[in-house]
Amino acid sequence: MVLSKKPLLYILVALLALISLNGFANSSDTLSVQTAPKAELKTEKLDEKEAMKEKIDEVKNHHVLDGHDFSLFADEAAGKHYGFPLLIILWDNGKLEVFSSSKFNHGESVAESNGNYYVLHHEKIYKTDASGTLTGDEEHPTNAKPLDFSITKGVFTMLVVALLMVLLFRSLGKSYSKNGGVAAGAGRFFEPIVLFVRDEIAIPNIGEKKYKKYMSHLLTVFFFIWFLNVVGMTPFGINVTGNIAVTFGLAVVTFIITTLTANKNYWKHIFWMPGVPVPMKFILAPIELMGAIIKPFSLMIRLYANMFAGHIVLMSLIGMMFVFKSWIGSPLAFVLSFIISLIEILVTLLQAYIFTMLTALYFGSAVEEHHHEEGHH
Repeated sequence: MVLSKKPLLYILVALLALISLNGFANSSDTLSVQTAPKAELKTEKLDEKEAMKEKIDEVKNHHVLDGHDFSLFADEAAGKHYGFPLLIILWDNGKLEVFSSSKFNHGESVAESNGNYYVLHHEKIYKTDASGTLTGDEEHPTNAKPLDFSITKGVFTMLVVALLMVLLFRSLGKSYSKNGGVAAGAGRFFEPIVLFVRDEIAIPNIGEKKYKKYMSHLLTVFFFIWFLNVVGMTPFGINVTGNIAVTFGLAVVTFIITTLTANKNYWKHIFWMPGVPVPMKFILAPIELMGAIIKPFSLMIRLYANMFAGHIVLMSLIGMMFVFKSWIGSPLAFVLSFIISLIEILVTLLQAYIFTMLTALYFGSAVEEHHHEEGHH
């Protein structure tokens, strides 16, 4: 349908008349009275949105960071936390201080132990006085910090996962002996995964002759990381593999095993590269040595960065549902968070596979034989 010029002209004149009438109707006094509530309402909405963003950041930090108590959920209206305390173990001035994390009351109280006072600030324990005084910056207090060997939420989760693995694979081993090499019960699900690690990871990268002595470590690493990643997908705020200290420990174990089991060919290729001029050997030696140290620790960064970033993205998308509060934004954020959750479930297994695969690759390079190279060079 094509509009003629007259109806368009009438519409334009009507709009101009309405705008002019609205301008005359709103005198300066009326405008001042009406805009003030609007400004206040806008300020209240901004304050509410900022408070919501701060709350979302607090929930994200609770989910991805470690903690000194195991909080399942909290009722802010009633001021109650549902969970259980953990063990605080401190080494302070040559003395061991052991007490329950319930003394901190989720960071709101000062804990006393044998005449010493401690405060929990941003999940770090500082020594203080009876009133809980902290000196220095709010983010970086200058109070003395005792050595913290506490059983944190992450440590507790690792102990539970380790115990679960012992019970699971102990029963799997017993079922093999009782049923003539046939798995029973839950072992039927995990047996193909064990065979996959052996046939697709260990043997191709290490070799059929030497893979067996590394199988226990490879299986432990694979299932340990996988189980921790799966636990991290729960809403309990357990992000163990997103803690760089945990991935650092796994990388150190890989580096130690690689170093202790490496053959002479491995060290020869690091310190005295065959087939190159002698001056180049002196240049390549520190580079190769640095590479041997850096390669296992690339595992640390890869696992930590992927798991930590995944949790942050997922929690941010969930938080967007509460920020938008609209029939378009909230459902869209929900769909995106659901899709990312499905991807993260795949990533939990993929990261365990990648870490185990690269570990086997480092072991294989450490025990590889190079009989043919001298002839070529």
